[in-house]
Amino acid sequence: MEIKGAIQTLREELNKYLHDYMEGKGSYNKRVYEAMQYSLDAGGKRIRPLLFLLTYKLYKVDCSEVMDIAAAIEMIHTYSLIHDDLPAMDNDDLRRGKPTNHKVFGEAIAVLAGDGLLNEAMSLMFRHCIGKNDNAIRACSIISESAGADGMVGGQTVDILSENTKIPIDQLYYMHSKKTGALIKGSIISAAVYAGASKAEIDKLSYYGEKLGLAFQIKDDILDLTGDTALLGKKVKSDLNNNKTTFISTYGINKCKEMCNSITSECIEVLNGMSGDTSYLKDLTSFLLNREK
Repeated sequence: MEIKGAIQTLREELNKYLHDYMEGKGSYNKRVYEAMQYSLDAGGKRIRPLLFLLTYKLYKVDCSEVMDIAAAIEMIHTYSLIHDDLPAMDNDDLRRGKPTNHKVFGEAIAVLAGDGLLNEAMSLMFRHCIGKNDNAIRACSIISESAGADGMVGGQTVDILSENTKIPIDQLYYMHSKKTGALIKGSIISAAVYAGASKAEIDKLSYYGEKLGLAFQIKDDILDLTGDTALLGKKVKSDLNNNKTTFISTYGINKCKEMCNSITSECIEVLNGMSGDTSYLKDLTSFLLNREK
């Protein structure tokens, strides 16, 4: 299953924004910009910024006015992948079908490229907020917090400390709610907050984001075991090889497939109860369930 239609158009607009933003940057420091652009241009589904843009479109007609925030979200996600692939963490050689950043630019520049993307993302959001209302500041704060020590970074910390250890189920859920789920949920909630959604709608979208993040991670665990390296664009069975506790090792693959289907259905039900046209969000939700990479 592929991303099509209006969602694909948004994805292409985002890709162009990211490429144009990085193009030609740097002088004596050009190498770090090249490393940053290498990973941004390597592709990817752009799920998190798409969730942000599609949620924003529930309430506002023109989402081009927040494309810079969507780009910042993708920069944050890409920085996390660069660092996640480093020898000190998962030590992966392949990402999005290409050699990982440190394999091309070396470990030191890869660390700096990740740092550069995170800081560039924050600069983008700061500049966006100049002259805007409090909702813009609140939205960007939500994104920042979702990527920090009580969000994505916190989840990654638990992940590192959990290698070669069988962790309890509550810790497994905690780890992935932070490492994977926090930025997914944050992308959705921040858009709703910025667009001025009601508290009731924000609460529904918060629940949707939590469930979507969980389904996304379970699907990732399934693909890590059953997927194809050439199709996924990254090494398979990495969790197994690193002796990590996963949803697969905890529940088994058949139960995980059932869970993924059930949680995705729950996500669709939440969207059915929302005001506005949620058809694009439902399409993206279904895509995440049926994807092969």
